[in-house]
Amino acid sequence: MSVRRRLTTATGAVLLTLAVAGCSGLGRSAVGTIAYETEHEVAVTVTSPSVKGCHRLAPSGVTKVENNTLVDIVMYRTRDCRGENSIYVPSKSGNRIAPDTLPWRSYSVIH
Repeated sequence: MSVRRRLTTATGAVLLTLAVAGCSGLGRSAVGTIAYETEHEVAVTVTSPSVKGCHRLAPSGVTKVENNTLVDIVMYRTRDCRGENSIYVPSKSGNRIAPDTLPWRSYSVIH
């Protein structure tokens, strides 16, 4: 193999690595699904939600959640992912609100 061909191959590999590394933070998502049930017993499934930001849930609130993603989530009783009484829901698990408590209204992804 010639020196020029090796140099071209090495340069291509470096550029490809830089391109992949530069784009890896764009559009990152929690691979899998988050399924939840609203207070009105409507089932909703979200596929691969973004790992960034606060995700609002149904306006009526959510009473049950199943986290079937590869990351953990935190459920909040407010619409802005703040406040007390949040609940940590690990990957591949679920949770249900306790009787006579407020429903969840948002969640964030831990990454």
